[in-house]
Amino acid sequence: MFHRIGHFVVRRAWWVIGAWLIAAVAIISTAPAITAQTDESKFLPKHYESVQASELQAEAFPANFSPGAYAVFERKGGGKLDEADKATAEKVVKGLTDKHIEYVETVLPVGKSYSKDGTFGVSMIAIDKKVLQKPEAADAAKALREAGVELTAGTPVKMLLGGPAASILDQQDSSKLAEALIGVGTFVIILLTLWLIFRSLTVAWLPILSIIIYSMVANGLIGYAGKLFGLKSDNSMSAILIVVLFGVGTDYFLFLMFRYRERLRAGDERKEAVVNAVGRVGEAIASAAGAVVVAFAVLVLSSLGMFTALGPSLAIAVAVTALASITLVPAVLSVVPERVLFRRVVEWLRWAGRHLAWLARGARGPRPAGNFPEHWMRQSKGSRFAALGGGVQRRPAVAALASGLVLVALTVAALGYKGTFDLTSGSMPKTKESMVVQDRMMKAFSAGAADPSHVYLASTNGAKLDAAGLDTYRAALAGTPGVAAVPADRTSLSKDGLTADITVVLKDAPATNKAIDTMGSLRETAHGSAPSGTKVLVGGQTSVLKDINTAMAHDYKLVFPVAALLILLILAFQLRSLVAPWYLMASVGLGFGATLGATSLIFQKIGGEPGLMFMLPIFIYLFVVAIGTDYNILMIARLREEVKEGRTPREAAGEAVKHAGPTVAAAGFILAATFGTMLLAGNSLFSQMGFSIAFGIIVSAFVMAMFFTPAITALLGHVAWWPGHGDSPSQDGPAAVRDAEPEPAGRL
Repeated sequence: MFHRIGHFVVRRAWWVIGAWLIAAVAIISTAPAITAQTDESKFLPKHYESVQASELQAEAFPANFSPGAYAVFERKGGGKLDEADKATAEKVVKGLTDKHIEYVETVLPVGKSYSKDGTFGVSMIAIDKKVLQKPEAADAAKALREAGVELTAGTPVKMLLGGPAASILDQQDSSKLAEALIGVGTFVIILLTLWLIFRSLTVAWLPILSIIIYSMVANGLIGYAGKLFGLKSDNSMSAILIVVLFGVGTDYFLFLMFRYRERLRAGDERKEAVVNAVGRVGEAIASAAGAVVVAFAVLVLSSLGMFTALGPSLAIAVAVTALASITLVPAVLSVVPERVLFRRVVEWLRWAGRHLAWLARGARGPRPAGNFPEHWMRQSKGSRFAALGGGVQRRPAVAALASGLVLVALTVAALGYKGTFDLTSGSMPKTKESMVVQDRMMKAFSAGAADPSHVYLASTNGAKLDAAGLDTYRAALAGTPGVAAVPADRTSLSKDGLTADITVVLKDAPATNKAIDTMGSLRETAHGSAPSGTKVLVGGQTSVLKDINTAMAHDYKLVFPVAALLILLILAFQLRSLVAPWYLMASVGLGFGATLGATSLIFQKIGGEPGLMFMLPIFIYLFVVAIGTDYNILMIARLREEVKEGRTPREAAGEAVKHAGPTVAAAGFILAATFGTMLLAGNSLFSQMGFSIAFGIIVSAFVMAMFFTPAITALLGHVAWWPGHGDSPSQDGPAAVRDAEPEPAGRL
């Protein structure tokens, strides 16, 4: 099948290239933009209590004052605010009101809202609830900050803006910077690494230009899917898409490129080499992409909207990447002569120099020849991958045991994993203005004062709520461990008197694990102490995070097993075996545990973080299991190819490491490095994600695929291919290509 695809692409190369270019322009020019959602409650299904509480609040208290931002006033040089400073703060509040900033409804006076030490005061600002979780809220926050700078100019007072709207603005700025850093870092890493491997700028640029073309197709299709199915993504998706498209795209390019060069060394003509390369690795690319697509697509089963949007988006990106890798990239390779493709920088300069000299002579005499040393045909002596393959061949038990022990040891460390739900602080540096305001308020007031919880008590029998009953109920809520206060003056009744909004201030910051634990107790008290004839719903940020925690537990039990089962089926179909898929999945399972363990050690034990971001295990599972399976597929596909050539299982394992090792090493290094660029973003979410996935890919490539998988396969021998005949020798014997040893990726 893939040989036929290769023949079709080579015969109609320019048509294929033209089709991709037309599709890219047409799709990207008409596709809707990918929008981000910042309201965590929008990621939850409607049956969760926090979502129902939000709906009740909007229905019963549509006009309730709900701060969308906080203006904090303090002296520029530090110290206590004097009476003149307080007067300046009130003037600024009036000035903000007089500016009539769009979407800003109310700016309350500071009044008595000063910290205990007198160093700052707080003004609460109401922003239109309809735009509070939309980009318009960020626009309002930006206008407020600019107005604050203008109104405090020439005074010893400065204004800082925090709260939900300011957080959205800071998250947007942080995301744009992260995307720029990740994009540039990914570009540089791919370009430099491919140049070091192939010593050719043409080869280094080829995947980048190809990815730019088909990434437009992928992003356009994702935009269509988002609009069609109402998918809600978060701010991290754009950065993740960049890494996936460029990282996975370069991986598949290397799968094809190493085999293409190998066929050239075996004596194939250029177009024939492209066809044979597609025929030999096309199935591996399709199977590897299938495993990744399935793993990502399974996220539609998640309870959280952020995953149900991210999963299909990444699945579309990988599917487009795989299609381009067996059509667009081979078409380009078939029209670029190998002398141009593998020409080194020095050779390009010499060629240019000879032609400039020829032109300087008035183009007299014969045109300079274009023959160059055929360095790509030279074979490396003493390949380190040949040595590694020989070691696996001679001592497969030692290789399996050593690599297995490394994975098991790190997996044990995963028992120390703790999750954290503070997405706001995790998605931007702590130096951002909204984070500074949050820190100020937590130190001056109760840690939960900046974003209190709300208990909504609603009558179910039509009788109005009485004041005495509310007092008793508040007292019960105040007695819950972890609750700081239930102030009577912050309880409001709906116009019909049937619903009460009771503010509950927790002792801990709303996104901490302690606050989430308190929410469980608060809900029990709220429901258990409710007067007869009433129903209770508990809302607020901590309530949302409590429900997200519950949803994550559901996803772990559903998404992980379903993804594993589907990947197992893909492996069984691709390998025609019922044995090999099981130990391949066991190896990537150990890779997942080892990655989570190493990340827990680095960030929790060494870095002192209170925990890892709650969605990290899902990301590690999907990327490490799915992409780790890519390398296993490539290695075992080559191993099967060697067995079919008539070699023993041990010889086949050695040859597979020797020939596929450079591809796995190069692909693993580049993909790990591209994910590692997330460390440049400067926030906890991307730092943890970048380190963990990069580490997991390194483990997948250099421990599992290079040692564990071929060693286990060598030990099992023909049993690994039961009950099929995937290892049945062909009649032709070892192909001539085996005598052409590929240049190792040891240049890295």
